[in-house]
Amino acid sequence: MARHQTEILIIGSGLAGLATALKLSDRFEVTVLAKEKAISTNTSWAQGGIAAVMSKSDSFDQHVQDTLVAGAGLCHKYVVENIVRQAPDRIQDLLKWGAQLNVNDLTREGGHSERRILHFEDHTGSHLQEVLLQAVYKNPKIKIIENTLAIDLILNKQLNPWDMSSTKCVGAYVLDRSTGSVDTYQAQEIILATGGAGKVYRYTSNWSGATGDGIAMAYRAGARVANLEFMQFHPTCLYHPEARNFLISEALRGEGGELVNSHGEAFMKKYHHLGSLAPRDIVARSIDAEMKRTGAPSVYLDMSKLAKNFIETRFPAIHEKCLSFGIDMSQQPIPVVPAAHYLCGGVVSSVSGETDLQSLWVIGETACTGLHGANRLASNSLLECLAMAHNCAKLLTEKGLHPISSGTPPEWVHPTQKDDDEMIVIHHMWDEIRNLMWNYVGIVRSTKRLLRARQRLKNILLEVKENYSQFQIHSDIIELRNIAIVAQLSVECALKRHESRGIHYNLDYPFPSLENETILSPESPAAPGQDTILLRGLFSS
Repeated sequence: MARHQTEILIIGSGLAGLATALKLSDRFEVTVLAKEKAISTNTSWAQGGIAAVMSKSDSFDQHVQDTLVAGAGLCHKYVVENIVRQAPDRIQDLLKWGAQLNVNDLTREGGHSERRILHFEDHTGSHLQEVLLQAVYKNPKIKIIENTLAIDLILNKQLNPWDMSSTKCVGAYVLDRSTGSVDTYQAQEIILATGGAGKVYRYTSNWSGATGDGIAMAYRAGARVANLEFMQFHPTCLYHPEARNFLISEALRGEGGELVNSHGEAFMKKYHHLGSLAPRDIVARSIDAEMKRTGAPSVYLDMSKLAKNFIETRFPAIHEKCLSFGIDMSQQPIPVVPAAHYLCGGVVSSVSGETDLQSLWVIGETACTGLHGANRLASNSLLECLAMAHNCAKLLTEKGLHPISSGTPPEWVHPTQKDDDEMIVIHHMWDEIRNLMWNYVGIVRSTKRLLRARQRLKNILLEVKENYSQFQIHSDIIELRNIAIVAQLSVECALKRHESRGIHYNLDYPFPSLENETILSPESPAAPGQDTILLRGLFSS
């Protein structure tokens, strides 16, 4: 087992992780672990852009208010203000690092009262990922290690069982996917930037590695998680038998695209006064309702009233992708359906990424700060990554690093038995969880469906534990373990929310109540009236 030490360990190579590394590298030595290739992240899949107040007709107060409205009453206003007000400065960071964003070419997306979305054509995320990676590769203080999948966090108690101080994170056990060995990485500060958990669902806009790794690891280590019932379903993913995970950006609706049903009728005004530019939760539910009403497998996004040249210039990647499936979006409507997109919950943290555990930080989509509340406002996600990266780096620099913990992490002990037949079962469980979540914990839920999901997940979790404990470690087993626990926590959060709010819609509780966030803590036993559940130790390594 190889042992590595670094001052700061960042797990995740998306926008949040890379921006934090760049900001910390002036003072510290930074190691970034990338799950696959460093460019393979949810950031690379982001199409729309970054929300920031850049025009004279706009204001911070308007951006804050739009975020609060979209969040359906659960946003923490001071967090929203912190992130919204620093947005122009974070745009300057991107320009300094080499991003090509035209501050005079702003677009509008659903839920926004003004045009405030900065973009690079229709593939902003991949552009930013490439720009920041180039900056990181040129920085001698930052080391990126690819094909490294974190398994579990290492705590001070594992170094010294007699340590009576507060729980502290000191590193991680990490699978080297190229060699199959499990190594240790010790650090003075550990930052989780592992992204979201869209792969918990059958249909998702996320990349294949979005399996909730950071959330599951932090929870197993003793951190609280919150609001996992709030998985945002993007209203428009391309519906085609050969298309998987391809997002049709909200920016198309921002430029005048109209949602129509299978009869060619524009239907969104029936559901919300903003029509096709309503907040995402409302649009997704409206599409779901329209599909059920008409019996059609999809609805359509009609762009035909826009000039062909404008479409080809403004949306080159989407236009080309649609053409590859025989769809000319300038002449015919695009078939679209909702898909799991962005997780508004996560590991409970401050706006700077501090968690319950000393030396453990969490940023980006893995974190739950109160920015998004019950529903994310479009294009606030990349902004959140940049703002939390800045806040985290600033606070770490001001406070200084904790001294590295003395002692050596225990050797990784795990079975070496390999069973190819059992791997088939692993893949079946993957499919079972994702189908179960889609069918029972989807856009519209009921208590009966949630209870069914809970019971089935209980049995799956026992099988996952058995496979994890008895067979040679493998990336598929690690990810299955993580999506299983995130799925279970999502169901528990959903069952505890006796209301419909934002993304979470329960037929048995169709109206909002005065209930606040749903927080689950592995430190506290479940009890009547408490939003907690005991799961600690179920998957301990």
